[in-house]
Amino acid sequence: MLNIFNIKTEAEFQTKCLETFLYQYENVEVYRKFVDFLGKNISEIKEVKDIPFLPIEMFKNHQVLDKNFKTEDYFQSSGTTQMLNRSKHYVADFNLYEESIYQSFEKFIGKPEDFIFFGLLPNYSENSHSSLIYMVDYLMKKSGKPENGYFLYNHAELFELLQKLGTENKKVILFGVSFALLDFLDFIQTQSLNYSSTQSLTIIETGGMKGRKEEMTKDELLKILQKGFGTDKIFSEYSMTELLSQAYSLGNNEYSCPNWMRILIRNTEDPLSYVENGKTGAINIIDLANKHSCSFIATQDLGKIIGENFQVLGRIDHSDIRGCSLLVS
Repeated sequence: MLNIFNIKTEAEFQTKCLETFLYQYENVEVYRKFVDFLGKNISEIKEVKDIPFLPIEMFKNHQVLDKNFKTEDYFQSSGTTQMLNRSKHYVADFNLYEESIYQSFEKFIGKPEDFIFFGLLPNYSENSHSSLIYMVDYLMKKSGKPENGYFLYNHAELFELLQKLGTENKKVILFGVSFALLDFLDFIQTQSLNYSSTQSLTIIETGGMKGRKEEMTKDELLKILQKGFGTDKIFSEYSMTELLSQAYSLGNNEYSCPNWMRILIRNTEDPLSYVENGKTGAINIIDLANKHSCSFIATQDLGKIIGENFQVLGRIDHSDIRGCSLLVS
C-alpha cells in the first residue's frame, strides 16, 4: 500500500484518493451516511471529481472517526464564547499528523532543525486542543533550540531577542496569528523602537483577524506586515482544525499544497459541480493525512485556482466566525 508521503505522480494521488474514499465509506459512519444520503452508488465513483465532500459543519455535531479506533484526543476550533458547537476533530494517530507537519514544512520552508521558532500565539499549556499550537510546539521540539518560545504577552522580550539573533545571523521563524503580528508592530511603533529587519527572520502568518481588528484583505495585511517588518516577503500557512496537513504561501498570497493534499473549487450555487480554474468558488480540500476521519471536506472558505496554486479570498456569507484569531478568547 502506497504511503501518502511517497506520492510522486498525479496517477498515484488519484489512486490513493479512490482507495481512501472506499476505506472511509466502509469505516467512517458519518461519511458513509452522508454518501448514502446523496444517493451515490460507490461502484460508479471512478474519478476524484466524483467523490462526495463532507460539509465541514459535520465536525460540530458528529464524531467523524474511523470505527477501528477509539480516542479521547481531539483538536477543537477556536470560535467565540457564544458558540455552543465548535468543531472537534478526533485524532487517532498523532504520528501521522507529525509526519505531515514535518514533511510539508521541510518541502516549503526547510528542515525544522535549522531554525529557532518564536510564536506570537498562546503556548501549548494554554490551548492544548489547537492544531496550530500543536504544530508549532512540534516544530519547536524538532528544532531543539533553547531560544524557542511563545511571546504573545511579552512584546518587549520578543523585540530584544529578534534584534539580538539578527545580529548573530541566526535563522528565525516567527509564527503569528494576524492580529498578534499587527499588535507587535503597534508595540514597536508606540514605544518608538528602532526595528532593523534581517534576512535571517522569516515571518509566517497563520490568518486570524475576526473579532480582533478591522477586517482587511490578505493583500492589505501582507503589505502592512511587509512594511512593518521591513521585508519583501511574508509567508503564510493555511490549515484548519479539521485537517492534518498544511499549505504554504511563500510571499505572493498563492498557496501550494504538499503531494498528499489538493484543493478543488466547487460552485457555490451547485455544490456537486466545480468551476473553471481562475474562477472564484468554495474550497473543497482533499487531505490524505486525514486517513482516520475524513479526507474529503467541503469548507466555507472562498478561493480560486491559479496555475498549480490557489488563493484564499474570504468566507462564504453567514459562515461562523472561526480561526486562529480567536485562540485567546
